[in-house]
Amino acid sequence: MAKLTIDGIEVEVPNGSTVIQACEAAGVEIPRFCYHERLSIAGNCRMCLVEIEKMPPKPVASCGQPVADGMVVHTDSEMVRKGRRGVMEFLLINHPLDCPICDQGGECDLQDEAVAYGRDHSRYEDGKRSVAQPDWGPLVKTTMTRCIHCTRCIRFTTEVAGVAELGATQRGEETKVGTYVQKALSSELSGNIIDLCPVGALTSKPYAFTARPWELRKTDSIDVLDALGANIRVDTRGAEVLRILPRMNDEVNEEWLGDKSRFSVDGLKRRRLDRPWIRENGKLRPASWEEAFAAIAGKVKATSPAKMGALAGDLADAESMLALKEFFAAMGSKNIDCRIDGARFDASKRAFYLFNTTIAGIEDADALLIIGSNPRHEAPVLNARIRKRWLAGKFPVGVVGKAADLTYKYDHVGEGADALQALLNGTHGFVETLKNATKPMIILGAGVLARPDGAAIHAAAWKLASQFNMLTPDWHGFNVLHHAASRVGALDLGFLPGDGAMDAQAMLSGGADVLWLLGVDAEAVRNIPSNSFVIYQGHHGDAGASRADVILPGAAYTEKDGTYVNTEGRVQQGYIAVKPPGDAREDWRILRAISAYLGHALPYDDLEQLRAHLRAEYPVFAEEFRRFAGTDTAGPTAAGAVSSTLLTPPLPNYYQTDVISRSSPTMAACVAAHNPALAEAAE
Repeated sequence: MAKLTIDGIEVEVPNGSTVIQACEAAGVEIPRFCYHERLSIAGNCRMCLVEIEKMPPKPVASCGQPVADGMVVHTDSEMVRKGRRGVMEFLLINHPLDCPICDQGGECDLQDEAVAYGRDHSRYEDGKRSVAQPDWGPLVKTTMTRCIHCTRCIRFTTEVAGVAELGATQRGEETKVGTYVQKALSSELSGNIIDLCPVGALTSKPYAFTARPWELRKTDSIDVLDALGANIRVDTRGAEVLRILPRMNDEVNEEWLGDKSRFSVDGLKRRRLDRPWIRENGKLRPASWEEAFAAIAGKVKATSPAKMGALAGDLADAESMLALKEFFAAMGSKNIDCRIDGARFDASKRAFYLFNTTIAGIEDADALLIIGSNPRHEAPVLNARIRKRWLAGKFPVGVVGKAADLTYKYDHVGEGADALQALLNGTHGFVETLKNATKPMIILGAGVLARPDGAAIHAAAWKLASQFNMLTPDWHGFNVLHHAASRVGALDLGFLPGDGAMDAQAMLSGGADVLWLLGVDAEAVRNIPSNSFVIYQGHHGDAGASRADVILPGAAYTEKDGTYVNTEGRVQQGYIAVKPPGDAREDWRILRAISAYLGHALPYDDLEQLRAHLRAEYPVFAEEFRRFAGTDTAGPTAAGAVSSTLLTPPLPNYYQTDVISRSSPTMAACVAAHNPALAEAAE
């Protein structure tokens, strides 16, 4: 540790720290444009100048200066102020007076620092430079005349996203930041460069000229478009969600957010269900809540509980799933399921279906085996964490499944699940890597568990974890990477068929005379036989609504308070940002109302009572999050043998995986830009 004095404050920081980090530890704010704590040091902007005693009598860039024991730093001397004013004057020489029309206005680092260090007039008399505006695709709007060459965007795409598409060409005033050749950015994390840009050179293209930050109401929430549970901020004006930004949480998403989660916000106001509907003579007609409840009651009362079923979709919150489960239990039906994809695996123990290493725990691992998953598409922010660990060195990665660009190098162990047997038998070279690791980990893609041999693959992966020292008192290396935000919460609630009851596949194939779909929009629902009476409760007119006999309009995740459990088992709360449109209501309230209508009233009248009941019945929702130890090595039950067929990831199209992103014009534009064949097929 090094001790130094900053503006009279003595501070102790680890050796190897920089002066700017020491200043932050001392609570002294240093202006900067190019420096970012999660990126490599560039030293481009020179705005972070400080004065250091016993060094040459000139300002020093604090971002690149290592600390030394006994160092004395001055951050607000006359020399420092003069140097920063000079830097600001140079930065503004070519910067256009775009503040009134710039989307960065009100959130611009350059604006903020110009207030403190800018002059009231310019001494520059020549014309300002003009730079062409390149097209980087449907997400990022470029106004490169404003660019100050901080290179944050270049460093992010290269280092964090792992897609080296951006760079600087030419030199001096002629320097241009771009993609070398005209193309759309292909990274699933490209929207983060908008947050990183300290000026208005890179802004959100879908959000352009929409609102000013001081007009917006800001609400904390949780992203549900994948199972990572990224912490987000929902910005609204009136009754409309205008944008979604990441919130910092080092344990989950750091400060990054995937493009689908950020830009599919426009799907929240399209194809919405805002009133009940009833199908009569083969056509849907608008109805009142009373009519919809009466139609449901007439059918339910005429149906045996054994022939009624309920399915929970990928975006459902825990409160709604609990209400639906208890509603059906009150009616005497055990036919409930959350595994719409048909996954068959042992869920008797929580460790069997969680990301037990935890997301932050990836940084402690020293070897990784990925089985049947493409983390870049299923959870791009988690994939960035894997890349971060890989860049740190001594982190070999093996992949069983289809080869893909994961943004880091790996050993391709095999394409079929039979490669697992080669690892178990010790006949593959990657075995030595696993043996030599002290904290190895496995990531098993949840999509693999939907295969006919899913249970066998589940058991084989656990056996691998046990065989290669992944299950110890201080380390749990077995992980399942889910891609549905509701799945872990549903499994924690036991939203699974009881003994002798129908599973999802049996219900979808016509086994249930009355089938309740809670936000289920899988393509399989379009093929439900006509003899099934289908009740769809959801917020978008997608596959579920197209097959429904009665539609009950629910609330999207931005329109309700909800509890979600991410893939690592972390319980998180989302909060209501806007009210549901029209006659739509929060899902648990709909279920509470229909249960009372049918004479099976649920035992809670408000959200506080429901959550108290949730925590009492399922204590996992009240526990503080922790990393699980791997001391219980008893594995899941296996059925059948592992097949040799190719392990195919479940998400061929990252940009359209749910009803919200499928309703988003921006996501459709991304598909057209990156995969025209998929766009043509959709049309």
